[in-house]
Amino acid sequence: MIAISLAAVTVLATFAGGMLALKSKDRFHLVLGLSAGLLLGLVAFDLLPEVFATNQNKVANVPQVSIALLLGFLILHFIEQFFGSHEPAHSEYQHDHTHAFEIAGSVGALAMAGHIFLDGVALGLSFQVDTKLGIAVFIAMLVHAFSDGLNTVALLVKLGQWKKRGKFLLGIDALSRIGGATLGTTMVFSDSAISLYLAAFSGIVIYLATSHILPEAHSNHPTRLTLLTTLTGVLVMWLLVSNL
Repeated sequence: MIAISLAAVTVLATFAGGMLALKSKDRFHLVLGLSAGLLLGLVAFDLLPEVFATNQNKVANVPQVSIALLLGFLILHFIEQFFGSHEPAHSEYQHDHTHAFEIAGSVGALAMAGHIFLDGVALGLSFQVDTKLGIAVFIAMLVHAFSDGLNTVALLVKLGQWKKRGKFLLGIDALSRIGGATLGTTMVFSDSAISLYLAAFSGIVIYLATSHILPEAHSNHPTRLTLLTTLTGVLVMWLLVSNL
């Protein structure tokens, strides 16, 4: 039950990020930098050591979890190439028509729900593996949810669809996160299966952090302070993991 309750907390973080987007744009890059640091720290210090320790099976002399990690990275990349970018709302690398299709359209809403649902499943499965791992995943997701809310609402405002689509997308966020956490908590999986899922999830996290969050955090903003927040996120996760 704790994973489900914490998933509900991440919904509040998404809402808080959205409210910040309505009020201020000046600190977007700092939140994104911190989020990327926490996510990368989570993968490096907790998820990868856990999955490699849990699953030592190999395919053609290559660890299964390594293949799963690479597949998670590549599948998200391929999906984006076919269905549109996941760039944040104010990115200098994105185009308005892509976002209008992705976020404001029905296909975009489904893609968003799927991405958030996988976050929830990872949270539930992490608590099945170990409470310490679950807490670390929750903290990283909390900040990630905040930045997701910030970017999504900022985009809807930019497209003039906040009043029309805002409540709908926040509702999808809540149902997907809590639904995913419920599945991850209640379903019984083998340790090997959980490790493969978390490895693939690690690949997805690495992709999001390096291909989207960090480039956006550094675009059109001074780099030094953003680098500091990213490093702070990594150090916070290191301290958290080492002291749990």
